[in-house]
Order: sequence, then C-alpha cells, then structure tokens
Amino acid sequence: MQSYQTQGGLTVHRSSAEADYPGAREVLAGKLDRQRGVLLSSSFEFPGRYTRWDMGFADPPVMITARGREMAIQALNARGALLLPAMAEALRPMPELAAFEAGAERITLTVRTPTERLPEEERSRLPSVFSVLRVLRDLFASPEDAHLGLYGAFGYDLVFQFEPMPLRLPRGADQRELVLYLPDEILVVDHLRSAATLYRYDFTVGGKGTEGLPRETPADGYRPGNGIAPPESDYGPGEYAAMVERARESFARGDLFEVVLGQTFATLCPDAPSALFERLRRVNPSPYGALMNLGEGEFLVAASPEMFVRVEGSRIETCPISGTIKRGRDALEDAANIRTLLNSAKEESELTMCTDVDRNDKSRVCVPGSVQVIGRRQIEMYSRLIHTVDHVEGTLLPERDALDGFLSHAWAVTVTGAPKTWAIRHVEAEERSARRWYGGAIGRLTFDGNMNTGLTLRTIRLKEGVAEVRAGATLLHDSDPASEEAECHLKASAMFAAIRGAG
Repeated sequence: MQSYQTQGGLTVHRSSAEADYPGAREVLAGKLDRQRGVLLSSSFEFPGRYTRWDMGFADPPVMITARGREMAIQALNARGALLLPAMAEALRPMPELAAFEAGAERITLTVRTPTERLPEEERSRLPSVFSVLRVLRDLFASPEDAHLGLYGAFGYDLVFQFEPMPLRLPRGADQRELVLYLPDEILVVDHLRSAATLYRYDFTVGGKGTEGLPRETPADGYRPGNGIAPPESDYGPGEYAAMVERARESFARGDLFEVVLGQTFATLCPDAPSALFERLRRVNPSPYGALMNLGEGEFLVAASPEMFVRVEGSRIETCPISGTIKRGRDALEDAANIRTLLNSAKEESELTMCTDVDRNDKSRVCVPGSVQVIGRRQIEMYSRLIHTVDHVEGTLLPERDALDGFLSHAWAVTVTGAPKTWAIRHVEAEERSARRWYGGAIGRLTFDGNMNTGLTLRTIRLKEGVAEVRAGATLLHDSDPASEEAECHLKASAMFAAIRGAG
C-alpha cells in the first residue's frame, strides 16, 4: 500500500495486485455490457509511436457530464459521495461559474458565457467546461501515480464553447458533449510483458475514508431496442456527391482551402457491445480502440487510427492522418496501392495542409522553435485502408498544460478543414445531422498532468439496438464527388463488418 497527498490536500491510498493476463480484457469488456465504465485498448504497433496495451475499469464512483455549459458531477455510490464535498469546495469559488448547487450525491453548475475577448493564444483559458476539469485535475494532482485520472469521451460540440456560431442542425435531447469518469480501480494490461495489474485506490477526505465502502454502482446495461430498422444513411444516392460539388464552389470563391464532410450510416445491432468490441479489434486493429458504457443506454465502440493530442511532461504530439487508399488483395497489390498513394499530388496536398494547420495550433502553446515534423508521409496499414501520416511534436511553454495543448488543437483539421473556423461553419451548414461524438476525442486526462487522446473516428455509437457509424472525406478543389462518397463507404465498411460478424 502506498499513500500520497494530492495538490488539493486529499490523501490517496494505492494498492496493486497481479491480475490474470489471459482474458483480463475480455472479462472487463463483458462487465461493461452491464456497468458504466471505460476500456481503452491499443491493438496496433508502430515504432516510436504506438504499443499494444489495455487499460480500463467498471463501476467508477464519480461521473462528470456536460450538455452545453451545464454540467453535473454525480456520485454513483457511497465512495463517490464521500469525494463530492471536496470537489464542491474546490469548484464553488470559480469566477467562471454562473450557477452552482451542491447536494449530497450531485453537483450541478453552469459555466458562464464569456464576455471577455482574449487573443487566440489565450482562448483555452476562456470560461468553458474545461475550466471545471482543470480545477478537478488540480484537486487530485500528484506526480506519484500515472493512471488515476478522468477517462471518457469529448463531443464535437465542445468546440462551440470557443468558436460560438449559430447552430442550424437540431441537437437531440439525449445529446451530451462530455462524459468522463473518475475511477477507483484500474486494470492495466501490458502485452509486451504479457502481464496484467489491477490498481485499487482509496481516498481520505476531511478525516473520512472510502476504505471498506462497496465499489459497486447501479447497473446501466445495454438495451436491445424495438427492432425497427433505422434509415441506412442520412443521405440519399448522389446527395453526398452534390454536397461535394457545393464545397468545390466554396473553394473556387476562396472561402475554404479544404473541408471534411461526413455522413452517418446506421443499422440494427442485436449483439452486446462487448461482442462488437472484440470483433472490431480482430477486424480492424487500431491504436485508439475503446469500449465505453456512457450510461443512459449509450455505448461507444471505437477503432480510431488517429492520435488527437498526447502530452507526456512538456512534450506534446499529434499524428495527422490524411491520404487514404484501399488495401490490396495481397502484398503485391498493397505495394502498388502504396506507390499510387505516395505519388498522388492531391493526397500529398491534403496532408501538407493538415500538418501546416497542426503546426500553427502548436505554435500557440509551444516554445518557439520547438515544433517539428519528426515523421513525414509515413505509411500506416489497417485492415481495409492504407493511410499517410505525419508525426508532429513540440515542447509546451512552462505556463501551459495538457488541457491548453488539447484545446489549441480542437478540433483537428483532419476532421474539420481549413481555415478551421470557416470549415466548422461549412460543416454546420452542409451536413445533415449533428456530429455528436464524431470528430471529438476519446481518452484520458491523468492527474500527473499527462493526457492521451485519439480522435473519435471509426467509432460505432450504440443505443437501443441501433448502431451508428459516421465517416467523412477530406475535400479539396479537385475532389471527385463520386470518389469522395465511395471513400466514406470504405471507411465505414470495417465497422459494419464487425457489426455483421464478418472478417
């Protein structure tokens, strides 16, 4: 047992024990069919970038959610209720809040709409839900542990807290922009060492401790739904191609340089989320896989290929992906397709533009001269697709932290376009439905100050027996409408192979 004190004065007691390596992930995944929690899974290797690991938990004591600027911090059991008074004490004095109410099991608050104007370099410090996350992180902050933190999903609409604009598309009453959990038990699986470790945490707050309190939380399982088939897509035949043509008109006027427009596909899915997750890992290994039970009957099953923002100490990394071609039937056809991809001026232009914007994003929060492209047009091969990827790093300024780095990039040019603000406006004007989680991020913000997130791509949203997959294509002035529409279908195909149980 190790004990340490956090920056906010809480005492954390940590113990660890070996867990069964074979099957540890599968057992946790099965539990998430019934209980809230998160499983993050990397099943893809790339030297100097990605290794294979799993990390997750069920039955977290605290859940944090946001709808617009309204937030709730909910104790899910008695262990969480013991933590809430310390959270309330830390949050109550915040000048960024317009409303605050603390109860025994729930804190509700509203973040005020900013009236001040700050330079672009300071926008991450505007009042937002991230102001609350920063205070909570600081309450639990300590360099003594690398795993304890906030885990979950960041929705696309969070960008409007920093880029306010009229929203044309309706948002569902059930849409949430943020779901994060604070766990007190974390499974870590290291596939390189073929080892699994279970970390358990107890907390002492104001002389009261969580030791001996039950860790279980109320069940919130998968609900199969009514079996009524949803529309297969939010676009009819040729409608996406027509949207591409309208984007080309914007390029010709000089309104945009590039834009990423997506469409949603849907089908019935009677299978449990854990079964879908395991099939997707086999069908489409990826560095940012995930199974998340977000409560309210909503699940995310992810196989994202793209790092969003990773911060370790002062080092910040991103890996923009742009440039796509299908896998071949054999190694020779793969090689021919890679040659075609690398020789494509259009695909090279897409990635160059994405990386230029990404470097600008970093320049707002990084030490001058530290931003470098350390990998250029590198090939990453997935089950059905081949991508070209850049690897960009920088060194955060001493006064900046992981959340500053995260927000400086929100959201990635690879899911929005350039110029970014105009591309976000174009997406809102042209797409048929709100993006929900697509184009946001999944991952963790740990209390040692680090952060590791992937873009929410190649992700299945499950609710009431319906599986939704959103996929997009990067459009330029010379885009071919039919080809871009076909790319969306190709990107979604691995997800639907997993839903159907195909290989």
